[in-house]
Amino acid sequence: MQRYRYLVAYDISDPNRLTRVRKRVKGYGDVMQYSVFVCDLDAREKARLTADLLGIIVAGIDRVAIIEIGLAGDRESFEFLGPPPALPVEGPLVY
Repeated sequence: MQRYRYLVAYDISDPNRLTRVRKRVKGYGDVMQYSVFVCDLDAREKARLTADLLGIIVAGIDRVAIIEIGLAGDRESFEFLGPPPALPVEGPLVY
């Protein structure tokens, strides 16, 4: 199954939900900044991540963006000003 690279960013208003969202997304990818992750996922993993997050957030209050940026492992989609974070080399970290 084809894997794609996604940026996952979130804005969660409640500290408890924020912690839960962060832990969940961390299980699927690598942190770039506090609320921004890079996740290499196939369609099934993306659907599972989406369902997991929908079970945590409060619609109308919290926001999560899942942005496809190319094929998994694509490092050329990124340009950093300052020290770059380590990007994943392959696959998800699904726990």
